[in-house]
Amino acid sequence: MISGFQSSTLAALAGSMIGGLTTLAVSWMAQRTQVQVALRAKDRATRQKLYKQFIEEASKLYGDALVHSAVEMPMLIGIYALIGRMRVISSARIVDKAEIALRAIVDMYFSPNKTVAELHEEINRDKLDLLRDFSSAARDELAALKY
Repeated sequence: MISGFQSSTLAALAGSMIGGLTTLAVSWMAQRTQVQVALRAKDRATRQKLYKQFIEEASKLYGDALVHSAVEMPMLIGIYALIGRMRVISSARIVDKAEIALRAIVDMYFSPNKTVAELHEEINRDKLDLLRDFSSAARDELAALKY
């Protein structure tokens, strides 16, 4: 039979163990949450940088395609590489929008060069923003990665 002293000692030990295990579990969960938040933030920053690079390169190519007929192959290869990176880390929607924009740019190289008057008219009709759909999809995807 367990005496009163022994039972209170066992109760104290059990309480200490439970308290210690609870502290350990809470610490583990907090650390795990912090790691997940850090990984999500890193993923978001990586995508944000990739999308920025794509927008910058696509804009340069588009501007060139508006006034030239000869395509700059190194720039074209560079933008294809960016889309390839998107295939690895981005949603299919992002990749689709990027490919649509790239096709429009390549098509522009095969169409007659634009005059300043034609560019002015297209700006007024809001027809020059071929990256709008890509930008919207990228913004939506990045917003979803916040939490």
